Amino acid sequence: MNVPEKIKKLTKERGWSEYRLVKESKLPTSTIANIFHRNTVPGISTLEAICDTFGITLSQFFSEDGMVSLSPEQAALLQDWGCLTPEQRHLLLELIRTMRQ
Repeated sequence: MNVPEKIKKLTKERGWSEYRLVKESKLPTSTIANIFHRNTVPGISTLEAICDTFGITLSQFFSEDGMVSLSPEQAALLQDWGCLTPEQRHLLLELIRTMRQ
């Protein structure tokens, strides 16, 4: 798997720019620029921050065989989740927990 290409793909799927990924992840601009323009493979802590920003786990990032089967509604929810800010994610989780009570 080409890690920089996967990051670029996930960014594109969300309609994000490099700038948005920098802002959402709070990573240095140079780190994201190196991934996008020099195809630098990020370290684990950087990759974890990027995955957190996208709302996915490292396992999901590296999964290529599609072992996890999602309904269309679940897939749409995860896609939308990735476009939310950390604050919006927190608020949504609070709403879901309130609804479950």
